[in-house]
Amino acid sequence: MIYMAEKTRYSDEELQEFKVIIDEKLQTARHDYNSMMRQLMNADNNDVDDTSPTYKALEEGSVTQSKEELMSQAARLQKFIVGLEAALVRIQNKTYGIDRITGELIPKERLRAVPHATLSVQSKMKNKH
Repeated sequence: MIYMAEKTRYSDEELQEFKVIIDEKLQTARHDYNSMMRQLMNADNNDVDDTSPTYKALEEGSVTQSKEELMSQAARLQKFIVGLEAALVRIQNKTYGIDRITGELIPKERLRAVPHATLSVQSKMKNKH
């Protein structure tokens, strides 16, 4: 009888496939992050000095809300970028796709959807309780 050893890591070819996915997501995320940061930098330059005080107060309120939303989105994007960069390090170390709790392989479908995942859905659900 031939016993199939349980797969403990993804092959180099599979890791390369994930690397391509992560690189694309990283490029998009960095572009979006830089765009948001430029928007935040320019938000202070939208002067409305020549308009009525009431309009100016309303405008400042919406600018503040927009800035807070942008800052929140930028923070989430930055966290996503860090997660993707960490995933690239795991690919280099050939530890990518391994559940950090169980040590088992995370299904490819999950990694394609959430390439920076370090837990399978089952581990994530158990970890919440």
